[in-house]
Amino acid sequence: MISGILNIKKEAGFTSHDVVAKLRGIVHQKKIGHTGTLDPDATGVLPVCLGKATKLCDIIGDWDKTYEAVLLLGKETDTEDTSGKILEEKEVTVTEEEIQNIILSFQGTYDQIPPMYSAKKVNGKKLYELARQGIVIERKPCPVTLSSIHIKKIELPYVTFEVTCSKGTYIRSLCRDIGVKAGCGGCMAGLIRTRVSSFRIEEGFTLSEVEEMRDRDTLSEHIIPVDKVFLHLPAVFVKEKGEKLLYNGNPITVDLYEKEPSAERQNANEKQEYIYTVSDRVRVYDSHHNFIGIYQLQENQVLKPYKLFL
Repeated sequence: MISGILNIKKEAGFTSHDVVAKLRGIVHQKKIGHTGTLDPDATGVLPVCLGKATKLCDIIGDWDKTYEAVLLLGKETDTEDTSGKILEEKEVTVTEEEIQNIILSFQGTYDQIPPMYSAKKVNGKKLYELARQGIVIERKPCPVTLSSIHIKKIELPYVTFEVTCSKGTYIRSLCRDIGVKAGCGGCMAGLIRTRVSSFRIEEGFTLSEVEEMRDRDTLSEHIIPVDKVFLHLPAVFVKEKGEKLLYNGNPITVDLYEKEPSAERQNANEKQEYIYTVSDRVRVYDSHHNFIGIYQLQENQVLKPYKLFL
């Protein structure tokens, strides 16, 4: 069974579930999961986890993302993008400078009402299922953080901008809110996800490219090992005498592992170690350098399992 992550460059017309279903057929493996829904019309980065890496799906989905979006001013739709039914059209009277200032004013944290056409659940039902029945319900605003916004092009009524945002941000709803603030309404006319954490669109592969790599027997070269997404965490290596406890998912006491020297001090040929503090998370390997999982440091330097990939 293949285990690891594939950086898929999703094409328009596919749902995230479509991508998973097609990959199952390509690699002949059932255990596959995606890390965050992309609308069918949206394109771009969709990290897909295979085998043991499926335990990563909920973690990667929490990380920040970068999008390139096209805003269309002057139109409001029921889906908050151009695929939906037009609810209202207004004249666009804002200037380029005004719309630029309005868009940049959203940088930071604000309370965003999620769209009805979304997979968000309310009382156990997905909002889009209710929307398709013609039911519109009140949605509670959720705090979202836009850490950066960069205007790339203004050709009114269209504006192209790049935004880096937190989990739970709906770019369609951001376009709606910008339109409301501009006084003319707005909706999303295009969306490309260019980055999910360390996964970038330039390094992604389409489904047809994955199929070609399978046929050339080069697919394994492009599967990203699970521990590579945690390289920002220091590593520890469990000694052979502690491996039985390790493989059974038990806590590991300080006498059973060795700490990784810091990169800076390694470069200086010094074998000093990271300063580990309580609540720190670390990558844990066995004595043969096989990745086991992420552990959290407890009192007395005891390591407790946080997420295992056995």
